[in-house]
Amino acid sequence: MPVTVDPHLEQIRPVEPRTPTGCEECLRMGSPWVHLRLCLTCGHVGCCDSSPLRHARAHAEEVEHPIVASYEPGEDWRWCFVDEQFV
Repeated sequence: MPVTVDPHLEQIRPVEPRTPTGCEECLRMGSPWVHLRLCLTCGHVGCCDSSPLRHARAHAEEVEHPIVASYEPGEDWRWCFVDEQFV
């Protein structure tokens, strides 16, 4: 199988988490989350697709920042929401 390079990788920037303690939107709303994802374009911290409100995906769709990294201790992976694949 040929290896393809995700065209969205060019949107990755050096970022600092904007809210290092949790999902930005859930913290404002007082809502729970399951796991956290870090936007690799702007540093937004949002909750994962297993969370009730799926803020990481909503952020990616709203501002067109497609790639997130896990923001969980011990996890080291990135995901592209547009291509629905690990990158």
